Amino acid sequence: MIQIQNLTKHFGPKIAVDTLNLEIPKGEIFGFLGPNGAGKTTTIRMLVGLLRPSSGKLFFGEGAQQFETPNNSRIARKIIGYIPDSPFLYEKLTGREHLLFMGEIYEVSPKELNSRIEHYLELFSLTEVADQPIEGYSHGMRQKVVMTGALLHRPEILIVDEPMVGLDPRSARIVKNLFLEEASSRGMTVFLSTHSLDVAEEVCDRVGIISRGRLVTLGVTSDLLNDVGDERNRLEQIFLKVTTPDE
Repeated sequence: MIQIQNLTKHFGPKIAVDTLNLEIPKGEIFGFLGPNGAGKTTTIRMLVGLLRPSSGKLFFGEGAQQFETPNNSRIARKIIGYIPDSPFLYEKLTGREHLLFMGEIYEVSPKELNSRIEHYLELFSLTEVADQPIEGYSHGMRQKVVMTGALLHRPEILIVDEPMVGLDPRSARIVKNLFLEEASSRGMTVFLSTHSLDVAEEVCDRVGIISRGRLVTLGVTSDLLNDVGDERNRLEQIFLKVTTPDE
């Protein structure tokens, strides 16, 4: 579970995120939407510990296992997986070497690590290039390596920033199915920031829309869609309505 309480981030006089409050339960896929510059990536960077909030609190886990960040960032790394919008990889390593390195950082046992690496390499059709240097990989291939690295330690919470960038339609379908399966079978909580409204409409249990740093819409995806009469581009209609600047 993720609890966000009055989360705020200032950059000088600019308020990038303004008193954000959210509670995302175990096993939910939550879609976090908004236009460019709305505060999505800033929020994600605070969630994963890359930015310190100006004020507010972040809690992860449930019951006696709940903890606050950034005071417990080491614990957070054990249960959180992060897929950034711009993947960073060690280009001189092969894909397999990078994944072995990531697994060791997360302290996955060697037996489990090799098994999981082989599973994801096959799932993402990377087996043939696994022992080639990453510097020769396409953007989509790099994105799949990053996703694999974020999933190797079986995180309880997955935080994702624009996962479909650079992926072909088949790979995008695999990723969507993977998120749905992990949420339903293992109870993984997925915090998904995306510009792809069709992805949010298809996989997210709830969506929140942020505009100019403030949460302007929050609800169950099916309920929000049912409130729109026109069957076409329903989530797009909601998005445009709540994020259009005032005249």
